[in-house]
Amino acid sequence: MSLRIALLQTDIVFGDPEGNKKKMEQYFKYINSDVDIVVLPELWTTGYDLNRLDEIADTNAQDSIAFLTQLAKHYHVNIVGGSVAKRTPEGVTNTMLVINRKGEFVSEYEKAHLFRLMNEEKFLIEGNHTGLFTLENEPSAGVICYDIRFPEWIRTNMVDGAKMLFVVAQWPLVRIDHWKTLLTARAIENQCYVIACNRVGEDPNNTFGGHSMFINPWGEVIREASTEEEMLRCSINLTDVDNIRKTIPVFDDRRPDIYQ
Repeated sequence: MSLRIALLQTDIVFGDPEGNKKKMEQYFKYINSDVDIVVLPELWTTGYDLNRLDEIADTNAQDSIAFLTQLAKHYHVNIVGGSVAKRTPEGVTNTMLVINRKGEFVSEYEKAHLFRLMNEEKFLIEGNHTGLFTLENEPSAGVICYDIRFPEWIRTNMVDGAKMLFVVAQWPLVRIDHWKTLLTARAIENQCYVIACNRVGEDPNNTFGGHSMFINPWGEVIREASTEEEMLRCSINLTDVDNIRKTIPVFDDRRPDIYQ
């Protein structure tokens, strides 16, 4: 099966959900019938304005879901909606939202690993569930930024047959070499497509690195963005995943009984 995917590598207006929605609306005007899935970056509604989350977080992600649902239905496209700051009774989570092309809510994933270098643990609570979902009848998984430094967590998401790993991020420019290396390793070891959308631009504390990427199951980078705002498009063929997993049967040869 072939899928056409667009990554929205955008700058994010610091602490301004309404401004960021308007920005995304402008990008979606360039989406047409040749796109199946659109992917947004991490915390695209707020950026890392963590000090104001009590004010700007989205209660139960209701506004964000409604906004993405409208876009999905209007443009008839599936959306891996990056992530948003979702206010819950227990606290605020960094939550990925997935909406299908009919405007139906598919799944959500709360970031499992909080990044202490950006003080996430002081303002956010951890998620405890995998990021598995099905899109276009294909098993998929989603993770957020720092999660890619935990290969055991990615493998937990991939052992049930996921063929696409969606990664959304606000990864700083200073560590962009890590971003590229880690994503490539995750593609090779899980024999899957890695579809990674990072943001660009600056906030008061960080400069973000872009370099959104499509990586095939051999670990080959097939498309890579710059450090500027852009829409990165690519077509992928999921038959490649099946063929590579037959060639080198990593999942069949696992020995989880001896892993600690």
